[in-house]
This record gives sequence, C-alpha cells and structure tokens, in this order.
Amino acid sequence: MKLLITGGTGLIGTELVKRLRERYSITVLSRKPKRAIERFGKGVHALASLDEVQNIGDFYGVINLQGEGIADKRWSERQKLRIQQSRWGITRQLTELIQQSDTPPQVLISGSAIGYYGDQGSQTMTEDEVVERPEDFAQQLCAEWERLALAAQSEKTRVCIVRTGVVLASEGSALQKMLPPYLLGLGGPLGSGKQYFSWIHLQDMARLLEFLLEQDSCHGIYNATAPEPVPQEEFSATIAKVLRKSHFMRVPAWVLKLLLGEMSQMLLTGQRVVPARLQQAGFEFNYPSPAVALRDCLLPPSSRPQSS
Repeated sequence: MKLLITGGTGLIGTELVKRLRERYSITVLSRKPKRAIERFGKGVHALASLDEVQNIGDFYGVINLQGEGIADKRWSERQKLRIQQSRWGITRQLTELIQQSDTPPQVLISGSAIGYYGDQGSQTMTEDEVVERPEDFAQQLCAEWERLALAAQSEKTRVCIVRTGVVLASEGSALQKMLPPYLLGLGGPLGSGKQYFSWIHLQDMARLLEFLLEQDSCHGIYNATAPEPVPQEEFSATIAKVLRKSHFMRVPAWVLKLLLGEMSQMLLTGQRVVPARLQQAGFEFNYPSPAVALRDCLLPPSSRPQSS
C-alpha cells in the first residue's frame, strides 16, 4: 500500500520511514527531495510540492508531520508567522485534496502538540480536555492546526490527531540541546522545576504512528506522550543520574526569559499529559519511564535497555 508522509526527513519522519519502508510504498514530501533520496535510497519516492500529487486517492494513508521547528529560532512576529504557515498551509492543502477526491485516503494522521493544553500546572490532561478559548501562541497554533485536519474526516477517511510531547532520541532531538550544562557538571532545574515535563521516546513515537495507521478503529485525538510525565526537576535529576554528573545549578526564570523571550514559556510552564486513549486502544510503550528512555538515549549501545 502507498503512503504519503509530509515532513518525512525530519526527526520523527526519518524514524517512521525506516520503520515502514519494507511494508509500504512510501512517498515523502520534502523541500529537498534529492537529499531525501540520498537518505532513504531509491525505494522511497520524494516530492518537492503537493502540486506534484496527481491523485491523493492513490494513497492508502497520509501522515502529516511537516512544520518549521518550533524552538529553532527566537519567536519574533515573523518567526511565529513562519511556524504557523508551515503547519496550517500544508494541512489545509491536504484536507482540500482529500475532500475533493472521490476515493480519498482511508486515513489521515496529522501532527499537533501538547502546547494545545496551555499552562495547566499539575492537573492531569487527557484527550477529553477541550480548550474553548486558546490564549497563548502555542494553543492558538495547535487549535487551528487540528481544526484544519479534522475537516478531512468523513465516512471514507478517518482522521487521527497526534498531540506530541518532547521527543527524546540519541541524536538530533531536543535532548541534545539540554546536555551541555550536565556534561560540565552544571546541570539543574529550569525555573521552579515544579512544572511538569511530558515527553516520548522517538521509537515509541514511530511505533504509535504505525499503530494508528493500522488500527481501523482509531480516530480523533491522541496524546503522543509517555505514561509517566514528571516535574521538570525530576527529569533534570534523572539526566544527571544517568550521566553520573552533579545536579545543583538552577537556571532562574528571568535568565530564560532574557535569553529566549516568549519562547521561554514552553520551558517555564508545563502540562501533565497522559496517553489515555492510546493505552485504551491497546498500545504499549517500550519506554514508559524517564530513566529507561534516558538510559537508551544517553548511554553507549552496550549499556542500553533492549526494545522491540
């Protein structure tokens, strides 16, 4: 069966393509299709634009992961617009193509983020939580992103929305940006450290996308986070413990606000998000706890826990 994956050369997309390419005929949408072919080999097709898709109905499923990195640059008004357009534009195009097709794809899986929930303190967030009036940038970004994707839902096409937490991997993830202070023995909590940190291991992220793709009964909103969110200070302490480094420095909130501006709110506020609907559907995590996930990401392969 044929799949179309937007954002197929990003962190999640790359892992997903590697996982699925033996069983599916995969087309990735990439701004640099030649680089995509070099990365995946000639067995994977690459397009530079959705305009090259002659019939969206040729695909069994579409997985929409495309978007400007939300933490790549300081949030100027221009950068916020780029972040919005990179997600909303492609999602709107996909939905319109699906709506116009007589034989549309059977499934659309579209990205979102736990920023949808906003600052919820220690309250546990399941998929049942609905934000009626999005207030901050991340909430507004996610709410519109989801609305555009859900418009593709029909009797012929089921839609799954995936609200993703911070993705952890051994290379190329947000985790690597956190490490320098710890490696210098200067690790510590951010701000108060009481804010909750909801995360997911890259392999579990790819596995749950595969799960949603192949479970015909799955539709609607899913939290793509491990079942054990923890306060940021606990997550920070676990990094230090795995690396066998000290953990005594605290980064004051005012420093983060000075360095990152509005983006600092992503670090200073948090969400205690749990994957209730995924677990109800029968999905099992290979990396349910921070200690297990961080050992896999940070230790040499011979010392890592085994996974399937």
